[in-house]
Amino acid sequence: MEIFYLSEKIRFLPVIHGSANFTHITRDRLLSSSTDCVAVSLPPEFQTTVEDGINRLPLITLCSQKESSGSFNYVPIDPCQPVIMGLRIASQEGISRRFIDYSCNNYEPRRINFPDSYALRYMSYEKFCATLLLTIKRPETNTLHDKRARWMAYQLHQLEMDFKNITIICSVLDWPWIKEAYDERKPYEQTITSLDRPKIYEVQKETLFFALAEFPYITYLNETYRQQVKSDKEVVVDGVKEILIKARNIFTKKYKIRFHNLTSQTFQLYLQYVRNLTLMESRLTPDLYTLITTAKQFSGDPFAIAVLEAAREYPFQELESSNLESLVLGIDKAIDSENNSIDMKNRLSEIQTEWRGINLKPEPELKKKTQWKHNWNPYGQCSWPPEDDQIESFNTHVREQAKLLLSNDLARSEKFTSSIKDGVDMRETLRHWHKGDIYVKEIPASRGRIEIVVFIFDIEPNPENYSWRQTWYAEHNEESTLCFFATNYMNDMVGPGVGRATYGGCMMIFPPRPIPDIWKDPRINIGKTLEEKLLEAAFFHSQEKHITLVTPCLPKSNWRKISRKYHKSIIHIPLKRFSNQTIEKIRRFHVLNGKEIRSFANHFILGL
Repeated sequence: MEIFYLSEKIRFLPVIHGSANFTHITRDRLLSSSTDCVAVSLPPEFQTTVEDGINRLPLITLCSQKESSGSFNYVPIDPCQPVIMGLRIASQEGISRRFIDYSCNNYEPRRINFPDSYALRYMSYEKFCATLLLTIKRPETNTLHDKRARWMAYQLHQLEMDFKNITIICSVLDWPWIKEAYDERKPYEQTITSLDRPKIYEVQKETLFFALAEFPYITYLNETYRQQVKSDKEVVVDGVKEILIKARNIFTKKYKIRFHNLTSQTFQLYLQYVRNLTLMESRLTPDLYTLITTAKQFSGDPFAIAVLEAAREYPFQELESSNLESLVLGIDKAIDSENNSIDMKNRLSEIQTEWRGINLKPEPELKKKTQWKHNWNPYGQCSWPPEDDQIESFNTHVREQAKLLLSNDLARSEKFTSSIKDGVDMRETLRHWHKGDIYVKEIPASRGRIEIVVFIFDIEPNPENYSWRQTWYAEHNEESTLCFFATNYMNDMVGPGVGRATYGGCMMIFPPRPIPDIWKDPRINIGKTLEEKLLEAAFFHSQEKHITLVTPCLPKSNWRKISRKYHKSIIHIPLKRFSNQTIEKIRRFHVLNGKEIRSFANHFILGL
């Protein structure tokens, strides 16, 4: 602590503006000391509006002052800013507060590549700041930052006459030069008094990224933990995990996905990949670009957008009401209520920031969806070939499984003599263990073919939800004849001439052959529900004795009754035999408004 003492009455708390790790240190040092005055490196004209903004927390505001050049400099009232935390604690504990920075016409921001302050978790505050001293450049004489250091040194001499235990919170870039000016009693220049009074503004929720030091959601967690009197020591790291969980909830709710690959194991791999990318960029904590890039690589654009939405979430901005004028922030810019563009300078931002772009395909706006729906040609309709290949591959796999089950039913066991045939029958061998005999099994070739496979994804489908019923014919010999009931693709337009639907159930006939539309065929009249009609059509059109049925449950009695009427048998395969992610991918498909749409459909179809 000795390096931070300026005199018997004054000690420094040098910080990196915009670092939440310094915020925790500022809070802990103030609460553990007997400070009677907190001095901060902000001009005195900001005191009224800044303290007003602090009283409005957790609502995020900013205090902005117009400069002679027409631009604005501002102080974001961000609870993760060390200076704001210091003032908040001082106000809470009844400690005097003084704003001692130099008042100027045109503020000059600084941008420095600081080391990641997350290192403070593993090294002492004193050692970290002492290390930075080696890299801090002396401000040139008579520059703004030289004048600021001299003026603050003079103000500290003044405060010494009124207080006994002063803590000054300033930038680590100013700390050594304030100390030098104080020790040498360097001359100072008088401040400018004819300046505009700062005004307080509310920040539009969607643009909080540009005002806050941390992700808005991590700032929200900080405020929540403060209200619940919980430790926020690990919130920077745990906040990333919370963002992922929230993003998963947003993603599944938005796209109505029950099964996905965003499991805890996936998140573990995700975080390992994020860590590696972060270390490659010489940082200890990930930035938003790294989180979104990794999310895109793991689960595509929709999940990456969900991560972005989760990271920028700050519920307090909606819950807290105010009558303040709102600003829309951007990169060193803002738009006021009159749509005027303003140049902005952040007084509490010194960390060099690199803005990078990433290509994401967002969900289309409702206006566009309505337009695409209106322009749909009712006489043109086809599938998307990659999804055709996917479901045909799955159908082939299911048919092979069904053949295997059919063969196993015909398997027989016999005592081993000279050949093990299709393998040792462990069950029969153990059953005759007392005799010392070994039994082998023989699986004969399956009789017949598996022509029709029926998938029932929803056991009790609501006809209102699955209002679209269709029979599609094969475009070539490698495709199946497909009959299905699904959600209406017109209710989920994803692009011009591209709609998205979800199967409730489907029937696939391979090799393909033309059949009447099963939903209009009067001969299929026994089944009352959607799944019963689909099964009845399978029994009616099957040229083989066996029908493969893939469902989440055992075949119902009504289904077996219909199969007996048509003299068919059911080979049941549980749906849970296949992964949830595979089933979810198979169920979702896209409908194109004609084959010409296939040339550009890929730009609008998102891989969920």
